[in-house]
Amino acid sequence: MKSIIATTLLAGSAAAFTTNSASQSTTALKAAPDRLWDSMVDKTERSKAIPFLPRAANLDGSLPGDVGFDPFYLSSIPKNFAGFIQPPQWEDQADGIPTLYWMREAELKHSRVAMLAWFGWLATDGAFGVTLRFPGELYSVDSIPTAYEAHNVLVGQGSMGFLLLAVGFVEFCTAAVLVQVAGGETDRDAGDYKLDPLQFLKGKTEDEVKKMKTREIANGRLAMLAFGGVATQTALEAGNHAFPYF
Repeated sequence: MKSIIATTLLAGSAAAFTTNSASQSTTALKAAPDRLWDSMVDKTERSKAIPFLPRAANLDGSLPGDVGFDPFYLSSIPKNFAGFIQPPQWEDQADGIPTLYWMREAELKHSRVAMLAWFGWLATDGAFGVTLRFPGELYSVDSIPTAYEAHNVLVGQGSMGFLLLAVGFVEFCTAAVLVQVAGGETDRDAGDYKLDPLQFLKGKTEDEVKKMKTREIANGRLAMLAFGGVATQTALEAGNHAFPYF
């Protein structure tokens, strides 16, 4: 009789412990927050550029040059970048600068600078048959043999200091439109400064405009790689500072 009572008590204690543990586990599971990953990817589609990965949530192919390449899902990070150009507390406002907009603005700016930089580097070294330099003895081939030596020479002379001020002024002025975007005052597309002096986009259909913008971003991405390659090859110890740099 004593054995039956002891066994019954032990079984009841075990059942109570099991029920309590299961209840606690279920409660903890329900309390777990949703994974941020779930909002950063579209699990129903695959990336066009990397088919073995799910598509980044913000890369739906609607933007020019969007081929779905974002293996680290940087474009899906939920952040308001308004604090980079305004007081940090402005990040809490309803309007702002979402991650994809900020990254696209940066990519277009770097692309345009890289296209100019690549052309400028080669043009000053006579790669196109004519050596393009500013007038004056300081900028002549005798004073600056190649574009590789230009930086140190012009820093010492002071021209680079003036260039820094000029670029800073342009950056300050162009940042004003981002303040308007952050405040919801304009629906401007990223990188659009309404600069089209040759009227390339005038009278074009929406598809034609997207095609031209896609060409711009494709050439810009290539220019970033090209300029990095030229600068690296020129600076190598075994490299040649003069064109063609090999």
